[in-house]
Amino acid sequence: MSEDFSGSMTPPLSPYVTESLELEGDEECALPRFSCVSDSCRDGGKSFSMESYLTAGSLKRLLLRLDPSPTDFESDTVEIFGFQWVTETSLVESTDLLFGMLRQKLGTLESLSQPLSYDFGQVGSIHAEADEIRNQCIRFLHYVKVFIYRYVEPPKQLDDIHVHPYEELETQLPSKLIEELHGLILYIGHLHELPSSLLGAFTIQHHGKVLPATWHLLHLHLDIHWSILEILHLLGEKMQGQIVYAHQFINLIGENLTSVSLFESHCENLVCDLIGLAASRYTKVRPSDALNSHPYPCVCIKELWVLIIQFLDYRSKGSSSECFWDLINKLLRNLLQESSGTEAHQIFRVVQCKDSLGLCWWFISHLSSLYKFDRNGSQEELIQTVSNWKFVEELLKKSSYVQSSILEDQLRMHLQCCLFLCGIWEPHLPTVTILWEYYSKNLNSSFNISWLGVKVLASVSKTPYSMLEVVKCCCADEQNADLYKTDNSYLIFLRIMARLMKKAKDSSGTHPWKQIKGRIYSKFHQKKMQELTEVGLQNFFTLFLLLATVAETEDVASRVLDLLNCLVPSHINTAQRNLVWRGNFAFLLIFVEKNMDISALAEKLSHSFRETAKEFLVSKGDYGQKHTLWTLLSTYVDGVQEVFETSHYLQLSEEKLLNDGFSMLLPACRESELSAVLNFLQTAVSRLRSVHSRAAQGHWNAGPLAHSLAVVKERHLAVAGALWRNFFPFLKSLRLSQTPPSQLADTVAAYTLLALDMPSSAPSELQPQPVVSMMQLFGWDDMITPQLVSRYLSHLMPNRTLIEALSGIGFSSYQALTLRAWIRCVLQMFIDQPVGVVIRTDSEQTSVLTEQLREITRLAFKLPEVGSILSKGQIEPKCYKQDPKSALLQFIKAAGVTYCGLQTLADKSSMVSKCLEYIGDILKYVKPYLSKKEPMEGLQITYRTIGCLVRHWALILATSKAQQLLFRIIDSLLLPHALFQQDKSLPASLLSAIRESLPLFLQGLSIIASQSQSQGAYVKQQLKTIIQQYFGRFLPSAPSVSVTWIHPMVLAVCDPAQSTHTVHLRRTVMQILSECHLQFKGHAPPPRLASILSFILDVFKRTKSIDTGDVEYILPSVLKCLLLVNEPQVRTLSTDVLQHMVEGFQFPSEEESTTPITLVLRKFIQQNITMYDHQIYSILETISVLDQHLVISLIPTVTQSLKESEHKRGLGRNASSRESYRRLLSQLGEHGQAELQKL
Repeated sequence: MSEDFSGSMTPPLSPYVTESLELEGDEECALPRFSCVSDSCRDGGKSFSMESYLTAGSLKRLLLRLDPSPTDFESDTVEIFGFQWVTETSLVESTDLLFGMLRQKLGTLESLSQPLSYDFGQVGSIHAEADEIRNQCIRFLHYVKVFIYRYVEPPKQLDDIHVHPYEELETQLPSKLIEELHGLILYIGHLHELPSSLLGAFTIQHHGKVLPATWHLLHLHLDIHWSILEILHLLGEKMQGQIVYAHQFINLIGENLTSVSLFESHCENLVCDLIGLAASRYTKVRPSDALNSHPYPCVCIKELWVLIIQFLDYRSKGSSSECFWDLINKLLRNLLQESSGTEAHQIFRVVQCKDSLGLCWWFISHLSSLYKFDRNGSQEELIQTVSNWKFVEELLKKSSYVQSSILEDQLRMHLQCCLFLCGIWEPHLPTVTILWEYYSKNLNSSFNISWLGVKVLASVSKTPYSMLEVVKCCCADEQNADLYKTDNSYLIFLRIMARLMKKAKDSSGTHPWKQIKGRIYSKFHQKKMQELTEVGLQNFFTLFLLLATVAETEDVASRVLDLLNCLVPSHINTAQRNLVWRGNFAFLLIFVEKNMDISALAEKLSHSFRETAKEFLVSKGDYGQKHTLWTLLSTYVDGVQEVFETSHYLQLSEEKLLNDGFSMLLPACRESELSAVLNFLQTAVSRLRSVHSRAAQGHWNAGPLAHSLAVVKERHLAVAGALWRNFFPFLKSLRLSQTPPSQLADTVAAYTLLALDMPSSAPSELQPQPVVSMMQLFGWDDMITPQLVSRYLSHLMPNRTLIEALSGIGFSSYQALTLRAWIRCVLQMFIDQPVGVVIRTDSEQTSVLTEQLREITRLAFKLPEVGSILSKGQIEPKCYKQDPKSALLQFIKAAGVTYCGLQTLADKSSMVSKCLEYIGDILKYVKPYLSKKEPMEGLQITYRTIGCLVRHWALILATSKAQQLLFRIIDSLLLPHALFQQDKSLPASLLSAIRESLPLFLQGLSIIASQSQSQGAYVKQQLKTIIQQYFGRFLPSAPSVSVTWIHPMVLAVCDPAQSTHTVHLRRTVMQILSECHLQFKGHAPPPRLASILSFILDVFKRTKSIDTGDVEYILPSVLKCLLLVNEPQVRTLSTDVLQHMVEGFQFPSEEESTTPITLVLRKFIQQNITMYDHQIYSILETISVLDQHLVISLIPTVTQSLKESEHKRGLGRNASSRESYRRLLSQLGEHGQAELQKL
């Protein structure tokens, strides 16, 4: 649009120099304008920039009818568009010119915004020029507002005769302004008509202060649109309600343009344009991000919306003009009508959106939050938000209209927006009514969205707690960010209901439940209930659980029970029945959380459980039926557990849930099923103990609804009685099982502690000391499996209260019984291993038992009696903390040392009794190993432990009290019947165990034989039998060259601490060797002679000493070997043995001629010289090398034997024999020479 200014009273448009025309006051005050530059919003954390109309106070001054800018335009002249104008008259005199210059500036700025004029080298200059043009235009519009406020007067009648020309122009100014503003509106056009290149400036990321001309032009359009509304409002205020007509404009239907019509049309068009901008953004918004994606292209649009909201609502208060929501509702209603043709509303030309209903929801939700901004642009949460429920009701009806086929994903977004509005608006119960009409007809729908994936398809809660958690989430005030994905539309509806009911109650003080109660109840009847599917029942329970949470709990629960009675049991499947039980338990949880008695609902539920448990019990062979029934029963078990875990004080008749149905259920359970029930039982007992303990200690604060402490304890006794009555008989029946469930120990331990806390609750069979009775049943009975005992005692032994209670009642033998149980557990740790299978120490079963034994070992060694024994036995803790088997051996050693340290006979007698009590019937514990002769690990621990017992408790076993035990040990372990059966041989595993521990047995028996007066002879005889039986069994066929293999009897007789019993044992061994293993049959040597000699030599080498018994029993046989056996190995071994005997034997004196070795040699010479004279001289030559004096002492015997031999022959002197003898004598020094002379 071109303008001709040739007739103007002011100079034509020309370049200007701002430096020469500065007005100090004008330059100091920055005028408000729209700005979304990031730096301008940082000051003080404001939502809008410091230059904005809100922050600068422009809107506030407008609404308060104050001067728009009291410090501006105070001088006589004002600079506008680079020229000086008279402040008080220029707008009157040059209206057309000034508005023309405004349009020209707009044209200049548009030309700068053209892509062809854009040069990257001129970015800074273009920004500066565009910013200057925008400032000039804003300054002019601001001047117009200030001029109207200060100088425009209300209309008055003018006298045509005396009218001054200026007064006439002044009178025409309002109409002229209407015309110019209308022309300006037509010039700039609608926002939606701007080219896309210009609208794209909304999305520019302003990282710096240099902005493109398009940004300045676009924001100048916003400034002009808003300024027009301000000017029209100011003009109307000055006209004092009189309508201003534009004389030169008449619309198409003949109506004059007025200030009111221009304001309304411009405002409506502007709002339409803003809706159009929002719609263009809505097309890119996903339903799940609806509330997170705002409709404002930039913060300036958001500010403009806030300005319009405040402005229109202010105007509506003092006049009949539309408020903001009325205008929005009118436009959106037109949009929803979807009419077309020439009569269509202009909004259809502006807004291009396929989902107009979703747009309305999204748009209303975001606009409603703008009410939180005040006239200064500050966001205040406490500001009362103006609601728009009337229009939202229309949207709800369209969204829930069945024939409209609104998809679930759309409905979720609509209701999410509605939920948001419920949070910021006052409560409006018709919202619930409208939505309930829809959902009451679609309860069987799962309300799923297929494209969201499998995660959200689970519509049915698996537990009562999860069902209640869903309801609690619906009642929560905070809104989940992922609500669209986590909740279906039905749950969002329930959130809406809960929020509105709570807000209505808080705001009015009366509960709104009665207002909607009838509408909800009326939708349910017998037919409706029978039509509900599993999903429908889930939705049914979710609804009523929410109502029970936020409304009258008992009334709702009673109604639910009545409605569930409409269901025919034969017509509902297992899944539905299961869901009904879960729903009932969810109601119980609500009762418990609200501290309300549950007896009525619990009795009804427990009755159903009893009948189902009875059916489960009788259907033993029908596994399909049992599986079906178990799904129901497990629901009941889980539900009761949740009730116990939720209840704070167990005073609400929880015992009603523990009826005799459990006594029918437990015997019919399989392993996994029983495990579930026992886990529940542990939880229930533990919970009862915890609650009762708090009550007993006085930590009781149950609120205003709590019963007295005495009543509470009575309730606790009722719960405990139900636990004992309906569960314990079955637990007791399992105690002798060889394969008890793993949780049995945990459960009965919990029951033991329950008996400790509440002894009066235990059954009569456990009285009068229920704790002791329980421990005798499950901890101290020798018939119980070690797995059960070790785990059971591991739970109880750390309990100081239990230990103090046992001590307090004078039951001191608990330590001995506990220690006996520990010893049995260690001995029987391999008792359950299958026959013929190699035990894997890394298997789960073995590792679990080992860990249990380690724990019970640790606890057993903390017992006072054990600690005393270990201390006296000087056993270091590190010796027994790791391996239970080693710990047991250390304890046995410590007890033996302790006994040896006792002085008085009474103390020793008491210690013997105590030790026998510790080990109990130890042979009974290991009998399974001995009967089956395996596993090898079991045999090894048996022989190793009892061998250690015989060795270190020898003095104890030597007493008369332990006599029977000793004899049984000998007969069972060392001399079993199989040992004497020629046709049977002992298993290798058994021989291996005996060989390993035989030294301990021999040493212990040797001590007993030397100490015991009453049984010494018998033990000595048995000791000889043992040596005789096992020496040959462990003797190799040939001497072993292995360093690792040692005959067990070598270890037995070679004890480093040589003592009387060691000497006795050695003599016994040598005696048996001489009598049983070194006897020649004629000239035939005994079998395995080399191995026997090797054994003897090994003993001599290890002991480095020769005993008289060695000489008496072994030397004759060795000499005979040298005499009769020519085998090199035997001769070598015999020579070595002879050497050790001659060198190791200690002679009393050199003159002593009657030493044992001399006697043996003398007898040997006398018996054999007749036939083996040369061999005897050779042997003596060998001995002379070792001990010449010994041979010298034998000279008389040899000489005499030689003469007697010659005499018997009757042939005179034996020259050959005498020659050999002379050779021997020649090696004997003076004594030999002297004897030669005699010969």
